[in-house]
Amino acid sequence: MSKIMIPAWIDGRLQPVEKLDAHLRGLRHQAVSVFVMDGDALLLQRRALGKYHTPGLWANTCCTHPDWGEAADACVARRLDEELGIRGLAPEHRGQVAYRADVGGGLIEDEVVEVYLARAARDLPLAPNPDEVMATRWIGLPELRREIAARPELFTPWLRIYMAEHAPLIFGS
Repeated sequence: MSKIMIPAWIDGRLQPVEKLDAHLRGLRHQAVSVFVMDGDALLLQRRALGKYHTPGLWANTCCTHPDWGEAADACVARRLDEELGIRGLAPEHRGQVAYRADVGGGLIEDEVVEVYLARAARDLPLAPNPDEVMATRWIGLPELRREIAARPELFTPWLRIYMAEHAPLIFGS
């Protein structure tokens, strides 16, 4: 596996850092998160079991790190395609959030996230990459909140944080 270099802050400056190293050191780094919606239903992905952190947990549609020098909107389009085979959407930038979360195995996500929302129909063609995604499903936001409350361990820490702290920014409600 080649080393992926992501933008992280070291000594107050944005620098290229290997992705795993950023998580091991708990460095603050850039990220993007995408929420694809049909009405009040959100497209979730279940992370593949081979992922090096939070395998098998449910997450928002797409969440990733831009490569060093890559614009956030270009990263969104690239990763929607690479992870889910989704092309042709027009994600809207909703704002920026920050969070820090222990994701297990001695790894920390300390992210400054550019958040995007895209609209699509539930019959949107999907082609999940099995190295990234083991399942997808659509779920209404009220039901998602109930599921997270009942079984938080089934969801990634960042999805729990987004739903608890940033839902008005992301979803407008």
